[in-house]
Amino acid sequence: MFPERLRALRTGQKITLTDLATGLNTMFPTDKEHENTASQIGNWERGIRNPSYIEVKKLAEFFGVSMDYLSGRVDHEESDLSKLFISGKQLFFNGEAINNNDRYEIFQLINGYLHGKQNRGDDHENQQESLDLHY
Repeated sequence: MFPERLRALRTGQKITLTDLATGLNTMFPTDKEHENTASQIGNWERGIRNPSYIEVKKLAEFFGVSMDYLSGRVDHEESDLSKLFISGKQLFFNGEAINNNDRYEIFQLINGYLHGKQNRGDDHENQQESLDLHY
């Protein structure tokens, strides 16, 4: 499961093996002897070798997922948007960084929408609407 999840995360973000190795080495600096390489990551993706606990932890942090998700222990990730908005993590929307003022405004919009929805008694939860995100 780990090799498939790693490959899906990497290719889903259109990152090459070399880009991932460089990104990990930049995010988690170490001595030259212990730097990540494209070959090493390729071996992980093909299931030829297994990464150490430390390497899995680095990958999970790099991709913003849990180690449980990366290892296949859970099938999906859940994120509480309120915690994400108050975290120190840089947020982006369609590739554009969201600054602190916008973060607060977006949080308030979502919060107001959800509280208003409870008061409206919306009965449209079973209707699915298509959302075009222009991807």
